[in-house]
Amino acid sequence: MTLTALILDPGHVSLAQLRAIHAGGVRLALDAATAAPMQAAQAAVQRIVDHDEVVYGINTGFGKLASTKIGHEHLAELQRNLVLSHSVGTGEPLAPAVVRLVLATKAVSLARGHSGVRPALAEALLALFNAGVTPVIPAKGSVGASGDLAPLAHLACVLIGEGAAQLADGRTVPGAEAMRAIGLEPFVLGPKEGLALLNGTQVSTALALSGLFGAENVFASALMSGALSLEAIQGSIKPFDARIHAARGQPGQITVAGAVRALLEGSEIVPSHADCGRVQDPYSIRCIPQVMGACLDNLAHAARVLVIEANAASDNPLVFTDTGEVISGGNFHAEPVAFAADIIALAVSEIGAIAERRIALLLDTGLSGLPPFLVRDGGLNSGFMIAQVTAAALASENKSLAHPASVDSLPTSANQEDHVSMATFAARRLADMVNNTAVVVGIEAMAATQGIELKRTATSPRSAVVVEQEIGRIREQVAFIERDRYLAPDIEAMRLWALQSPAHWPAALSAVLPSATSTS
Repeated sequence: MTLTALILDPGHVSLAQLRAIHAGGVRLALDAATAAPMQAAQAAVQRIVDHDEVVYGINTGFGKLASTKIGHEHLAELQRNLVLSHSVGTGEPLAPAVVRLVLATKAVSLARGHSGVRPALAEALLALFNAGVTPVIPAKGSVGASGDLAPLAHLACVLIGEGAAQLADGRTVPGAEAMRAIGLEPFVLGPKEGLALLNGTQVSTALALSGLFGAENVFASALMSGALSLEAIQGSIKPFDARIHAARGQPGQITVAGAVRALLEGSEIVPSHADCGRVQDPYSIRCIPQVMGACLDNLAHAARVLVIEANAASDNPLVFTDTGEVISGGNFHAEPVAFAADIIALAVSEIGAIAERRIALLLDTGLSGLPPFLVRDGGLNSGFMIAQVTAAALASENKSLAHPASVDSLPTSANQEDHVSMATFAARRLADMVNNTAVVVGIEAMAATQGIELKRTATSPRSAVVVEQEIGRIREQVAFIERDRYLAPDIEAMRLWALQSPAHWPAALSAVLPSATSTS
């Protein structure tokens, strides 16, 4: 496979580039201009050591032990001990796509030139990425402040020849072997280098970005499934009139209404029931622009926050080479990421919630005009009756998962770190939520397609070209339900349908997503 070369310019890495990193199939390198700032910052740290100045993180203990001075002869041991003592993660390993983002964003953060580390450390992270080597990072154990300490320690372990990593061929090997696989010896960390690797928000940011990209996928598929449902019940296109949405002015709402109009452009079904007497459709159809538009606005806001964070220098202390100062602060506190993840969670939950209501609408013959439970011989066959129960269960589960994590905090480090963000969990739970919503949206698309075909004859009007193409693609995944059958494989196939990347969708859908519209 030919890999696309991607040059990372710290401070200017775009959301589209981050999505490409998450997806894989790229080869990364840092902009050549990053070497000089990193070298200058490292030289500033070395001057502090040479002059025996006492500076936190360089020649002191950490956290509550910051007042303990460490002698020159123990500085390398100090950094190694820091990495080892913080490698306390638990749980299943992070997904390779998430680890790819962690490797890339940690390299970008170090390359900002405020961390005081050798350029070789940042380059080694990208060497791991390019070789398809992913450090084994347990998913649990970070509170999202003082950096993602435990998970980033597991990343740093590989650089010093400890811990474990998965090679491109799927084998899990010790850290030292992983380093040899990329032609490097394990590092002996210099002053501040261990701390720079451990401090930072890269794990919570990577998890949140992964959740954002999944949310984009199900958002696009839910617009398509919503259009299918509208056609299945012969709903009205009038609530999508541009003038309605311009009168309110909410940008996401305007965008979504335009996207649905574009999907249904040229539909023969829409004008075929112009005089049907239906006055207003239920909210789950009529208010697609208002609900999905609000979701889109929130995803766009979260995307702006996360792309800033992915480019940030978020360790502590930071080196400022113009004055030679090393200043302690709190950029490791992941509150912006926690809020962004909570916002994504709300959007993902609502995408599934309104889709589930459309499934219920399709199955209710009194509202939809379709056969009960979307099957011809009802009673003998249950059709989609229990598929809707699955959708309801997952939509309900998402409501619990959407409870904000950012409002929680537990003090750590003997109350030195007395307010934390819980950003890592806030972001980690997004994967489950996205999968839940993908199932719901997939069931809706399958049900709506069934509804359209239940009314269809050889001479029936057809929907718009792009909608008809999607009906064909859905039928490649799942067959029409003539009588009850084992549905679990169909639901899994439609879950995967709902998680398709934006490249699958027509421009009317893919162009509205944050990763397509972001220019930062």
